[in-house]
Amino acid sequence: MSLERQVRAKIAAKRNPEQDKEAQEWIEAVLGAKFPPGELYEDVIRDGTVLCQLINKLAPGSVPKINTSGGQFKMMENINNFQAALKTYGVADVDVFQTVDLWEKKDIAQVTNTIFALGRTTYKHPEWVGPYLGPKPADENKREFSEEQLKAGQTIIGLQAGQNKGASQAGQNIGAGRKIILGK
Repeated sequence: MSLERQVRAKIAAKRNPEQDKEAQEWIEAVLGAKFPPGELYEDVIRDGTVLCQLINKLAPGSVPKINTSGGQFKMMENINNFQAALKTYGVADVDVFQTVDLWEKKDIAQVTNTIFALGRTTYKHPEWVGPYLGPKPADENKREFSEEQLKAGQTIIGLQAGQNKGASQAGQNIGAGRKIILGK
């Protein structure tokens, strides 16, 4: 088996049909329109038009011009515009798929992960009242300590400071002494 085929098989194994279905249902719910019956999820979103419509629904005006015709270059431009809008919306760079992952269908699992990241990011936007996708990110739990509390904490010796209540490693050589032999 060639290396390229092994890599393709590994990427395909990462793909989770349940997540793809969940992402598709979320996109349909946000847009208020079903995907055409019989078409694969990755084929519907491949040209970027649905993705641009999605981000425009979440943040109106994010992608001012969506190309609906014009060949490969124009369709890839849609994908690039979607990716730029994602970053502006607050999706981390690390969560955004590469254009070829979708256009050449190299890593649809990564595309789905990006859609989930977008779904999680909607929680941070109080203006969005539609459906969410994925678990709600944790809120910040900032703590404030008084000067008195901070000083009290300095007098406590933590367990990481070396206190081990008399434990030692004595007897761990199981009876065998350590011998150092110099020369012959």
